Amino acid sequence: MKALQVSRVTKSYGSDPVLRGVSLVLEPGERAALMGPSGSGKSTLLNCIGGIDRPDEGRIEIAGHSLAGLDEAGLCRLRRETVSTVFQFFHLLPTLSARENVEFPMQLRGIPGAERAVRVQTLIEEVGLSHRAEAMPHELSGGEMQRVAIARALAIRPGLILADEPTGNLDSTTGESILDLLEAISEKYAIAMLLVTHSPLVTRICGRTFEMKDGIISGQDAEA
Repeated sequence: MKALQVSRVTKSYGSDPVLRGVSLVLEPGERAALMGPSGSGKSTLLNCIGGIDRPDEGRIEIAGHSLAGLDEAGLCRLRRETVSTVFQFFHLLPTLSARENVEFPMQLRGIPGAERAVRVQTLIEEVGLSHRAEAMPHELSGGEMQRVAIARALAIRPGLILADEPTGNLDSTTGESILDLLEAISEKYAIAMLLVTHSPLVTRICGRTFEMKDGIISGQDAEA
């Protein structure tokens, strides 16, 4: 079963086409970079895959399940249970500690408190932040905030992580450490990752690179 299959997806806003028949496939545990200039359609594609936006035509399947038949509640459930997103600007909840930010998605899923506590502790240790678990977001460095965001993304045990410029707000050394962490967790848990980026450094942890321009992905690797 494919972790992600995007087949001939189109999307327009008004009379402006943004995606023009985009296709790509990711296998479980596979990491791929999606590169291209600003305005090429990368973020729109990510939003369609994550169920934030809907394509006009085409098909998106995650772990064999089509997004087309899902209502808003179903798409919300998808984001809570199957797909996680890691953002450039972290998007941590400012009033919650690092530990509480990681726990929050599990609370939304109704996971029992005892199980949440064990899973949070494991994840905080895995991203190397046991000593910062009670820190608030404003007390953390950019790299630490991204590590919390990655632990939060892992909390629901997703099959697919969408990473939108995951190193774009970090210095090069910190960015390299975040890439190492993403690679390690992808391999450990067989999580597929699609990493949208402007940075060629990101491609070092990816088996394939998709190039997008004017809403089209070029290259035979993109065929679905």
